[in-house]
Amino acid sequence: MTDITDKTIWIVGASSGIGESLALRLMEAGNFVIVSARSEDKLNALVQRNPQRISALPVDISKESNADAITQGLQSITDSIDIVIVAAGVVEYEDDLALDAAMYRRVFDVNFFGMINAIAIARPFLEASSHKGYIVGLSSLSMMIGFPRAEAYGASKAAVDYFLHSLMIDLPQRKFDVSVVRPGFVKTPMTSVNDFPMPFLMTADQAADRILKGMEKRKRVIAFPKRLSMMLRLLSWVPCLWYKYLGPKASRG
Repeated sequence: MTDITDKTIWIVGASSGIGESLALRLMEAGNFVIVSARSEDKLNALVQRNPQRISALPVDISKESNADAITQGLQSITDSIDIVIVAAGVVEYEDDLALDAAMYRRVFDVNFFGMINAIAIARPFLEASSHKGYIVGLSSLSMMIGFPRAEAYGASKAAVDYFLHSLMIDLPQRKFDVSVVRPGFVKTPMTSVNDFPMPFLMTADQAADRILKGMEKRKRVIAFPKRLSMMLRLLSWVPCLWYKYLGPKASRG
């Protein structure tokens, strides 16, 4: 359960994983939740849980050209939004160091540019809210240090992290709050393809609980699990330990 209630919330990337868990918890807490993703079938299944409190808006947030259609879709559902949560994400790995620019663009189009597109679309709706607008974006603990094969994914999440931190400086003048979420390894369809150890793996429901606790306080950074976050922070302070010894042992190269 969460103290966040009686709000209109738009969740981008809500068809599975963390986004789906957040949608269900926020609906159960008495909010009206607009769920968006590319998978219309999965969104409709969410709506069936409570049609009065969940509305589906299928979107491909990675394409800026879709902005007008998405705006019109939101306008058909609501006049204002109190909270936008951008949880859409994809991962592709550098298995052979091909440095394929097209792969990097695919990852950045969803993880980074999709974040920008969603916030740009949501901004007028947030400004129309009678509450202080709130933007929540998913980064990753992977942005803290370089991981093997994660050049595209980690770089996209580092870009997201920097972007949201800059918004924290610029948006308060416009009566907005911003939180950046840095999850560790979470059991979702996206991580199900991982073929390497995932320490401190947690469920999507456990991740949603931690995010909601941070959202209730509108924390600047919501990072979890704490043990992994602290380990990565320590490694970032002693980079030679990671980049010379530990990191290369985890690499296939």
